[in-house]
Amino acid sequence: MNKDMAEGKWKEVKGEIRKTWAKISDDEVEQMAGSQEKFEGSMQKHYGKSKEEARDAWEKLTKH
Repeated sequence: MNKDMAEGKWKEVKGEIRKTWAKISDDEVEQMAGSQEKFEGSMQKHYGKSKEEARDAWEKLTKH
């Protein structure tokens, strides 16, 4: 999904992030504001995921 993620979709995605990846703080989720790059950075920082793994996780989240 592009940077202009619809507000409704972002609410759904951030709920899923909070549920699935608890190490990512609520503040970090709020700062993401639909940004794939920020999500990938948090996944790398907290879970040691590669950029490709983080990108795959983002794709799964936003394809629903």
